[in-house]
Amino acid sequence: MSNTLLSAKELAERIKFSPVYINKSLRDNVFLEGVHYIRPFNGRKILYIWESIEETMYKSAVRNQVYIPMANGRICHG
Repeated sequence: MSNTLLSAKELAERIKFSPVYINKSLRDNVFLEGVHYIRPFNGRKILYIWESIEETMYKSAVRNQVYIPMANGRICHG
Protein backbone atom coordinates (compact mmCIF):
# COMPACT_ATOMS: atom_id res chain seq x y z
CA MET A 1 0.00 0.00 0.00
CA SER A 2 1.67 3.16 -1.21
CA ASN A 3 -0.27 6.23 -0.10
CA THR A 4 1.08 9.71 0.47
CA LEU A 5 0.10 10.86 3.96
CA LEU A 6 0.00 14.61 4.58
CA SER A 7 -0.66 16.84 7.56
CA ALA A 8 -3.29 19.58 7.23
CA LYS A 9 -0.55 22.14 6.63
CA GLU A 10 1.05 20.09 3.85
CA LEU A 11 -2.36 19.44 2.26
CA ALA A 12 -3.16 23.16 2.46
CA GLU A 13 -0.06 23.95 0.41
CA ARG A 14 -1.18 21.52 -2.30
CA ILE A 15 -4.85 22.48 -2.61
CA LYS A 16 -4.51 26.19 -1.70
CA PHE A 17 -6.87 26.21 1.30
CA SER A 18 -5.96 27.15 4.86
CA PRO A 19 -5.28 24.32 7.32
CA VAL A 20 -8.02 25.67 9.61
CA TYR A 21 -10.60 25.51 6.79
CA ILE A 22 -9.52 21.96 5.95
CA ASN A 23 -9.84 20.79 9.56
CA LYS A 24 -13.07 22.62 10.40
CA SER A 25 -15.09 22.68 7.18
CA LEU A 26 -13.85 19.97 4.83
CA ARG A 27 -13.12 17.23 7.35
CA ASP A 28 -16.21 15.04 7.96
CA ASN A 29 -18.19 16.97 5.33
CA VAL A 30 -16.18 16.39 2.16
CA PHE A 31 -13.31 14.29 3.49
CA LEU A 32 -14.39 11.06 5.15
CA GLU A 33 -12.48 9.18 7.81
CA GLY A 34 -11.01 5.98 6.45
CA VAL A 35 -11.32 7.21 2.87
CA HIS A 36 -9.65 10.63 2.79
CA TYR A 37 -7.94 10.72 6.18
CA ILE A 38 -6.87 8.48 9.03
CA ARG A 39 -6.06 8.83 12.70
CA PRO A 40 -2.99 6.64 13.23
CA PHE A 41 -3.01 4.60 16.43
CA ASN A 42 -6.42 6.15 17.35
CA GLY A 43 -4.69 9.38 18.29
CA ARG A 44 -5.48 13.04 17.82
CA LYS A 45 -3.17 13.48 14.84
CA ILE A 46 -4.92 13.43 11.47
CA LEU A 47 -3.13 12.41 8.29
CA TYR A 48 -4.77 13.05 4.92
CA ILE A 49 -4.43 10.54 2.07
CA TRP A 50 -3.37 12.55 -0.97
CA GLU A 51 -4.36 10.02 -3.66
CA SER A 52 -7.95 9.76 -2.38
CA ILE A 53 -8.32 13.53 -2.07
CA GLU A 54 -6.90 14.10 -5.55
CA GLU A 55 -9.29 11.52 -7.04
CA THR A 56 -12.29 13.15 -5.31
CA MET A 57 -11.27 16.61 -6.52
CA TYR A 58 -11.08 15.44 -10.13
CA LYS A 59 -14.38 13.55 -9.90
CA SER A 60 -16.19 16.66 -8.68
CA ALA A 61 -14.55 18.81 -11.38
CA VAL A 62 -15.78 16.48 -14.13
CA ARG A 63 -19.22 16.15 -12.54
CA ASN A 64 -19.67 19.93 -12.48
CA GLN A 65 -19.08 20.14 -16.23
CA VAL A 66 -21.76 17.56 -17.05
CA TYR A 67 -24.59 18.36 -14.62
CA ILE A 68 -26.41 21.60 -13.91
CA PRO A 69 -28.23 21.58 -10.56
CA MET A 70 -31.80 22.87 -10.63
CA ALA A 71 -33.64 24.68 -7.84
CA ASN A 72 -36.05 21.82 -7.17
CA GLY A 73 -33.19 19.38 -6.50
CA ARG A 74 -33.12 17.80 -9.94
CA ILE A 75 -30.28 18.05 -12.43
CA CYS A 76 -30.09 19.09 -16.06
CA HIS A 77 -27.90 16.94 -18.33
CA GLY A 78 -26.44 19.43 -20.71
